[in-house]
Amino acid sequence: MSGLVARVAETIERHALCAPGDRVVVGVSGGADSLTLLHALIALRKRLGIALHVATLDHGLRGAAGAADAEFVRCTALGWGLPVTVGRADVAQIARLHRLSVEEAARQVRYTFLLCVARQVGAARVAVGHQRDDQAETVLMHLVRGSGLSGLRGMLPATPLSDYHLLEDVATVCDPPLDGPPAAPDAWPALIRPLLDLSRREIDEYVAAHGLTPRLDATNEDTTYFRNRLRHEVLPLLETLNPNVRELLARTADVLRADADLVRAAGEAALARALRSATPGAVVLDRAAWDGLPLSSKRHLIRAAVWRLRPALRDVTFEHVERALAVIASGQVGARATLPGGLALRVGYDALIIAGAGAGAVEVGGDAPALAGERAGPVFGPHERVEIVYGGWVFVARPLAPGDDLPALHADLLAAALVVPAGARLWLRARRPGDRFCPRGMGGRSQKLADTLINLRVPAAWRDRVPLLVVDDAIAWFVAPAAGGLRARVAEPFAVPGDLAQMAGVGVVVCWRRAG
Repeated sequence: MSGLVARVAETIERHALCAPGDRVVVGVSGGADSLTLLHALIALRKRLGIALHVATLDHGLRGAAGAADAEFVRCTALGWGLPVTVGRADVAQIARLHRLSVEEAARQVRYTFLLCVARQVGAARVAVGHQRDDQAETVLMHLVRGSGLSGLRGMLPATPLSDYHLLEDVATVCDPPLDGPPAAPDAWPALIRPLLDLSRREIDEYVAAHGLTPRLDATNEDTTYFRNRLRHEVLPLLETLNPNVRELLARTADVLRADADLVRAAGEAALARALRSATPGAVVLDRAAWDGLPLSSKRHLIRAAVWRLRPALRDVTFEHVERALAVIASGQVGARATLPGGLALRVGYDALIIAGAGAGAVEVGGDAPALAGERAGPVFGPHERVEIVYGGWVFVARPLAPGDDLPALHADLLAAALVVPAGARLWLRARRPGDRFCPRGMGGRSQKLADTLINLRVPAAWRDRVPLLVVDDAIAWFVAPAAGGLRARVAEPFAVPGDLAQMAGVGVVVCWRRAG
């Protein structure tokens, strides 16, 4: 066993990159790194107890040269007795469609293709040929662009492909076709990098010693690509200051990897404490819990919320996070900060809401019934039984029964007992200009409904959606999300007296319950 192969084995075993019985898809471009990876894994497959499947992708960017590279990989794999899948995609078109740089589109399409092959053949691992010089370039790239620990730790020896933000529905033609359902449709194999401890020089020496004939990709010399410019211009300049700069950058990634794990664990614990609710449309954080967190955890929470809502985003910039932190620190209710992916952060009374920038009202105080501003319900009388569906909620009204438990009704925020005139007309509607409300305890005096909602700290985005139960022309009852949770109010003229014998009118029970 050569020295390089032994080091690859040591890396695989130290990081537990694969296990006996694993099927491993090997991503091979035909270049020196991936060809060395494949050659070394063939030498190790018996020792490791693994099966190999080669996958190569023609990105459609280099015409006949790209097709020739894919054919070279196909012939090499078959010549070495390995199954192979060749994919072809139009990365330039995909980049235009998704408004990505060609570099980023190529990366996402490549990983999506490898994921599809792995699922099709039932592979638990996808191996790629990133090596130590690539690691140095990655760390420097993140440093130049601006990154936290998650970027400066560089590439990991193993990463679940579920952590990658991959494109959906990528049009890829495969030979042979990926027919039928994949062996494990819900599986997310790990992306592994067995060469990460090896330098480019060591790989070149291995290629020469074993008579390998890798393909040369001319685009790797094109310095209009960011990574290539770092490789061919920036790193050589830095080497005039420190000849070992590539090794030191890679070593920095090793050190920061452990630090990043510690910070991430603390951030996830903070998220568990501060998260009030999370849906596909919004993430709501508790402000009181937020205020007690250290700065690093707050930064983690902003990024984590964005990635929950926009998993296709690769980077959340320092500037976005710091602007959001500054807006939160201002303490101004209703203040907003723009986030990537069409998202915005809004400051509520006791919550921080991250959702689509153009989204309407966002639930803050817990799940609550809501009306569209223009919608009004059907009119009904106090002696009727009604059920009206509004979205995921049902409004129910019925006459008060002799056996009703009034204390229980008063304790239920989603229910109320009212007394209304015998011939009254009842219905639900959203608020209108000039609405007034008569709170209990004010001696029959009324106030603007807007003032009532503000005093309850109902978020501004919700105020036009609060369902108001109207009796004739007066607002009798409502439920709304507010600071600290749901709040409900019965207007003074419609409150049930303590002595039911003194009740002048008809008793009505109203409540909200979830549909279904």
